[in-house]
Amino acid sequence: MTAKRPSHTLIQGPARAPARAMLRAAGYDDERLSRPLVAIVNTWTSVTPCNMHLAGLADHARAGIEAAGATAVDFNTIVVTDGIAMGTDGMRASLMSRDCVADSAELAVRGHCLDAVLFLVGCDKTLPGAAIAAARLDLPSVILYGGSIMQGVLGERKITIQDVFEAVGACAAGRITEAELVEVEKAACPGAGACGGQFTANTMSLALGVMGLSPMALNDLPAIHPDKPKAAEAAGRLVVEALNAGRNARSLITPASLKNAATAVTATAGSTNAVLHLLAIAREAGVPQDAFNINDFDAISRATPVIADLKPGGRYMAPDMSAAGGTRLLVKRLKESGLLNNAPVITGQTLFEEADSAEEKAGQDVIRTADKPVKARGGFGVLYGDLAPEGCVVKLAGHDRLVASGPARVFDSEEACFKAINQGRIQKGDVVVIRYEGPAGGPGMREMLAVTAALQGAGLGDDVALITDGRFSGATYGFMVGHIAPEAARGGPIAFVQEGDVITIDVDARRLDVDADLEARMARGFIAPAPRYESGAYAKYAALVGSASDGAVTGFPFAAKG
Repeated sequence: MTAKRPSHTLIQGPARAPARAMLRAAGYDDERLSRPLVAIVNTWTSVTPCNMHLAGLADHARAGIEAAGATAVDFNTIVVTDGIAMGTDGMRASLMSRDCVADSAELAVRGHCLDAVLFLVGCDKTLPGAAIAAARLDLPSVILYGGSIMQGVLGERKITIQDVFEAVGACAAGRITEAELVEVEKAACPGAGACGGQFTANTMSLALGVMGLSPMALNDLPAIHPDKPKAAEAAGRLVVEALNAGRNARSLITPASLKNAATAVTATAGSTNAVLHLLAIAREAGVPQDAFNINDFDAISRATPVIADLKPGGRYMAPDMSAAGGTRLLVKRLKESGLLNNAPVITGQTLFEEADSAEEKAGQDVIRTADKPVKARGGFGVLYGDLAPEGCVVKLAGHDRLVASGPARVFDSEEACFKAINQGRIQKGDVVVIRYEGPAGGPGMREMLAVTAALQGAGLGDDVALITDGRFSGATYGFMVGHIAPEAARGGPIAFVQEGDVITIDVDARRLDVDADLEARMARGFIAPAPRYESGAYAKYAALVGSASDGAVTGFPFAAKG
């Protein structure tokens, strides 16, 4: 007897005749309704190169599902594109969109009692949004990444969107002309695909492949690769295979697989956003905090060398890594160094079996070995101290500094800081403080790429540190500390820092401290600023979101109380 599927509740029996009547009108005949019903949750949009090609990939994914004996049911969800929204009020919607993607996918799939899910994702927050939804639904799930954009070319130089943001800073500092800035702008993004360095989208694609939720060989292919349509068809077949085999999402989201993902991220000096997203995925999957938490990232980073030479701090881009041997080769290198644990993946193989099929391009130097790393220590650390009792994340990509100390330059918004940089008011040795940009205070925990790129463009990247209760783009590099918790809007110590206070960052000691009597200032009381939004999605998010130190999730029981 065939096991009862969720879709049987939707379509079987006399009482379900009205549902079947409506499904027939949508083109689902008896033969199609007899098959498993598999959702394609697409994040297509025409506004961004990251996701603009996903409608076409859905056609091939649908063909794969149907050829494997199931019936595809299409939905679409939203995307907020970080590279477009960066530096504006719209960027507040970015992290919120992660939860909206997860919520809408969950509602669509549960609301129609579907049997399995194929997610098509592109820009940054759609990847963790899909993984969070998969964790909640605990159905057979495949997450297919639409792929990286190719390199832009300006003269003999290969460039990405990162170079455009830095060119803005260089233009403001008088180091290049506006005409030169326009040349960079026009050359940086040649077509479809997500931002090309080891920024958040490519970081999370890697993480989900190593965790087992994504087919790594299919994710690695750039967006315009001629085999990408075949990859989408293969992903369609794979989700039906996972359904038939009973490989549900939570069976792949374990403490071991999450630590494997964190190891791969740090070995590529990937985006610190992965800390936020992997914690959120873990919480949504019911992984206990004592089995996987923010401190694991620090321990993993100290034990894991950077072995992939990727932007923003390195030389190469995601298409170069794909051509060199891709995720499988990286996993093989980490396996050889004893830095990973074997675990099952969505293909039905194990992680190590996938690594054994790696094909290395002769002469490549994108992915190195652990005994000849790009950098001996991984790409991030977790600090505590006076200013971060619940922790914070320091980004170590693109520099070797482990200590910084200097006078605080305090700003209550990203815009105020950006203005100060462009006016030349930030000096070497300063520690820039941007607060009230946390998950609740922002709301939405904006990325600070406009600010960090402006510092680089102004020639201050090696001489200024920055701390914030907001977060950073994967394209950010330099001595940056984000995710400070508790955040300023909830009375965290960062709210009481004053201009000129001496702040010290010590990565080895895992400390972020200030030379000031914060307790005396806090004793005088804290008056939270008026919320930026009093109604709508932004206000709802601010009321529900929890601490960055546990993934900034909004679902009970992790949301803020009171």
